[in-house]
Amino acid sequence: MRTGLTTQNDADVIQPFQIEGLEVRGRLVRLSEVADEILSRHAYPEPVARLLAEMMALTAVLAAALKYDGIFTLQAKGDGPVRLMVVDLTSKGAMRGYAQFDAEAVAGLSPEQPLLPHLLGAGYLAFTVDQGDYTDRYQGIVELTGSSLADSVHHYFRQSEQLQAGFKLAAGKVDGKWRAGALMLQRLPVEGAGEIAADLAEDAWRRVVAMMASCTDTELIDLDLLVDRLLYSLFHEDGVRVFERQGVEAKCRCSRDRVDNVLRAMPADDLADMWVDGAITVTCEFCNTTYRFQPEDLAPKEATSTKDETRKD
Repeated sequence: MRTGLTTQNDADVIQPFQIEGLEVRGRLVRLSEVADEILSRHAYPEPVARLLAEMMALTAVLAAALKYDGIFTLQAKGDGPVRLMVVDLTSKGAMRGYAQFDAEAVAGLSPEQPLLPHLLGAGYLAFTVDQGDYTDRYQGIVELTGSSLADSVHHYFRQSEQLQAGFKLAAGKVDGKWRAGALMLQRLPVEGAGEIAADLAEDAWRRVVAMMASCTDTELIDLDLLVDRLLYSLFHEDGVRVFERQGVEAKCRCSRDRVDNVLRAMPADDLADMWVDGAITVTCEFCNTTYRFQPEDLAPKEATSTKDETRKD
């Protein structure tokens, strides 16, 4: 992600960094207005909102590790009360996300039950990079494991990518608004290193992972604690260098024209089943915007159309 929003703001930001003298790179993510805006468009129960907020932060930190021009999508699908969660982030920094869940089943969960296994159950986590019609899509899939999303993605990197990586995720409400944060450390391969150098590199990796683990959830989402200061407090023993940061914004890609094109492309029989009280109503699962079409709206393009668009907050 090199071509999107840049920002000096510490609120909705992806901050790349490197540990000085070590083959370790990292990213720190903080989401405030982005997380709160996306979540506030839906009446999510608190456990669902928290898990989706963590997934937003995880999406941002993973996408920042890639060079792509398009859309990075993270999808979690399981057989638990939360059937599906999807978050995507464009290379320009536009994020959106939503969750499908069984409200009654979620309400019956105990607050002490771990988020991942009791909300999502058995299933998988999928990563997709889509760079357009004329390029191959990259996808990675890993089984949902452990007690958190961080456990699952750590398992993916260890098994699928043969790379060492560490993750820390946090989400919660601060002054009534949702916040989310993520830290990712990635160990870079060192070629031609001798046994002693390899042992030193392993010790250094374990040390910086322990430093990352010392970061509290509160610190990770605390807007009063500047990003640069947090990184310094964690890794000052070795030194840390920061690079140009990436901004993130809450922005859905739906539009009335897109929905119009989809409806016009549908078979006539399928379209006929969608009319209710003389209108077709389509609601975007991501941003909860509702688009309403009258018969004249779907007439041939030459005809004058009327627009009726409402947003459910």
